[in-house]
Order: sequence, then C-alpha cells, then structure tokens
Amino acid sequence: MTALAYMLLGAAIVLGLFLILARVASFAAQRPEDYAGTGPAFDLRTHLDGPIRCEGVIYGPLGRVASRFTGDFEGRWDGNRGVMTEHFQYDSGNTQDREWRLELGNDGQVRAEADDLVGTGSGRQSGASLRLCYNIRLPKEAGGHVLSVTDWMYVTPGGVVVNRSQFRKFGIKVAELVATLQKVKA
Repeated sequence: MTALAYMLLGAAIVLGLFLILARVASFAAQRPEDYAGTGPAFDLRTHLDGPIRCEGVIYGPLGRVASRFTGDFEGRWDGNRGVMTEHFQYDSGNTQDREWRLELGNDGQVRAEADDLVGTGSGRQSGASLRLCYNIRLPKEAGGHVLSVTDWMYVTPGGVVVNRSQFRKFGIKVAELVATLQKVKA
C-alpha cells in the first residue's frame, strides 16, 4: 500500500469515528424517549399559551455570539390546535414577525407549519421535553439559504422553557440558538 493510500484510509477512519461519535454522544443523539417520565411534563397547550417573553442568543459557526434578541410571543389554543405569534427585536435594531401553526396529537406527536418553513415540521413531546425538526428558509437579506433545524425545549421546575436549537447546512452546524421562554404574569 502506498503512503497516499494509508493517508486516505486514515482520513476515512477518522471521519467514520467522528460521524459515529456525532450520532451517539451529541446534540443530535438525543431522543424524546430519553426524557420520558421526567417532569414537570411539557405540554404545548399549557407552557406555550398566553403572553410569553423570550430572551436569547444566537451563536455563529465558530461558537461566538452573532446576535442577541428579545421576543414577545402570544400562544392561543383551541383544543389540540394552536397558533403562536412571535415578534422579535434583535440587537442590530432589526425586527421580525413570525407565526407558528401547531397541531398536537394525542400521542405527543407535533406538527408545525410557518410561512418560512420548507414543508412541515414534526416533533414529539416526552416528559419535560419537546423536540421539533424542520427546514427553514432564511430571509433574502440573510442569504435565503434553507437550513435544517432541530429545536429542543425543556421545561424547568419553575415552568420556564429553555430552547436550544441547532441550524445545519449540508449536515454542518452553522448556528446555534439558546433562549428562555417565560409566561408573562397577568
């Protein structure tokens, strides 16, 4: 075997180990079932209902803070169907308005639609968590790219929801978001 063949074989082995590690011990390796029986139980109809205040940070591909934001949300539910409107204010001065249309199945499955999604998002509530996966099209001023997103939301014992999202392009993480969502007291 030549030196080039050994080098290519070594690179293939390292890549293979990296991919296995990413599937077994990373953000993507979590499953909703991992949180079954944890509490308090996450229920979209309870935790994302009424006025909600959001505060968060977006990290770029190198892990540095790229943006900070606040948001005012309003969740409204009719049985297992809900609408969540979101108004974001970014540290750049930009604002963004979004609307999620959500449907919760009796088995904890979640279906999600929004105008900037490509297709329909799907997820599952389990214990104190919710996982939601979808493809989002960024605004034209942000490049118009389509990114694959995995959202994980976890309910704390005090009822605050912590959201951690990863955004990927061609399987490579290009951004991460961490935010808190807290119901506004009347």
